[in-house]
Amino acid sequence: MDIEEVYGFSKSTQAKMRMSTNKHKIPFCKIGGKFMTGIICAMQIEADGIIALSQNTQTEEIAGMKFTTGTLNGKDIAVVVCGVGKVNAAMCAVVLIEKFNPDVVINSGVGGSLSPLVSIGDIVVATKSVQHDMNTTALGDRQGEVSFPDGTKIFFDCDKTVVEKLTQACRALPDTKVEQGIIASGDIFVSDRKKRKRIADTFGALVCEMEGAAIGYVCYALKTPYGIIRAISDDLDENKGVDYEKFCKLASKKTVGAICEYLKNE
Repeated sequence: MDIEEVYGFSKSTQAKMRMSTNKHKIPFCKIGGKFMTGIICAMQIEADGIIALSQNTQTEEIAGMKFTTGTLNGKDIAVVVCGVGKVNAAMCAVVLIEKFNPDVVINSGVGGSLSPLVSIGDIVVATKSVQHDMNTTALGDRQGEVSFPDGTKIFFDCDKTVVEKLTQACRALPDTKVEQGIIASGDIFVSDRKKRKRIADTFGALVCEMEGAAIGYVCYALKTPYGIIRAISDDLDENKGVDYEKFCKLASKKTVGAICEYLKNE
């Protein structure tokens, strides 16, 4: 869809708007109540790729994080890099939801395989997320159990419609195997094979990483649908012969491509 059709602005007005967005901060608001997708990236290279493809971008810094709004494939988006770990991810998700009011939140990035089902370069679309390092078992709770004022949860379900749309988008990518499954998050980079097996056995997870479940927690609390995609950066073969920096560039192309495809059908 042409941007003029979406916004109702002439092409000359659009050009002036693009020039002005780099000079002035304009408070963001949804135009005409349009659907908005919030995108939380793990890597700056992912956010840069999405922003480069977007129009009418505006950037605002909040709590040290740069939130960029604009349109991609005719859809409103807000893009941000959250930083490493669950606290950064949770803080980012709260600001994103409270400030920009997205209708759905997508978290993208890389993760480590916990299963022979997925290898380096594959993509996993989360069906649910869990905090594998949440442990109050000494108090009688289950591993991964999170307490709320009105109850407890271990798993945070991703929105089923979002899961299916993300899966379709990822399967449109060339030479990419796509699986659905549980993603486990914790504030530790899990490199030990025995620890990975323990996480997989405990939670039935396919991937471990460091942010997704914190975003899932916030989205559950703030009643916002969410989804997660992870490109596999390391597997049970201990990364033999893998150039991690080179892989991250490849992974970012895949996740950016998947998000673009997702937005086409949103």
